[in-house]
Amino acid sequence: MVLKNAVRILGIDPGLRITGFGIIDQRGQKLTYVTSGCIKSNDQGSLPERLKTLLDGLSEVISMHPPDEAAIEKVFVNVNPQSTLLLGQARGAAISALVLAYLPVAEYTALQIKQAVVGHGKAAKTQVQQMVMRLLQLPGVPSTDAADALACAICHAHSRRSI
Repeated sequence: MVLKNAVRILGIDPGLRITGFGIIDQRGQKLTYVTSGCIKSNDQGSLPERLKTLLDGLSEVISMHPPDEAAIEKVFVNVNPQSTLLLGQARGAAISALVLAYLPVAEYTALQIKQAVVGHGKAAKTQVQQMVMRLLQLPGVPSTDAADALACAICHAHSRRSI
């Protein structure tokens, strides 16, 4: 159910193996949970096949719960350059799904997301999960990838208010 005068926000935590997604509705100060989950690519598949899985999965989520805006976590540089390149490609597939759906895309660093949700940028994943659960009044703790995606959506909702 879409709230009247609500803005639906899709948050994405990109990853080649697991991409988390979370959708919330924002109406004024109120944030309402819509859905969340993970898109998993086959570890045994080729890189193009895995990227297509992410693109198709996000396209399906967008089709089922049409968002008005999207937010995605920015890539950070890993110690392993190969991991950074693969994450960048997964992020590119996710952004492609968003722009193919004509969605405006906002980008936030992990530090900005944690700051918005927990209050400090060095928060542990469990702290993010707990705060997401509290802020959205969820009955249980979401998986780390889904929680990170919901946190990205919450960060965007807070940033929208200050614009």
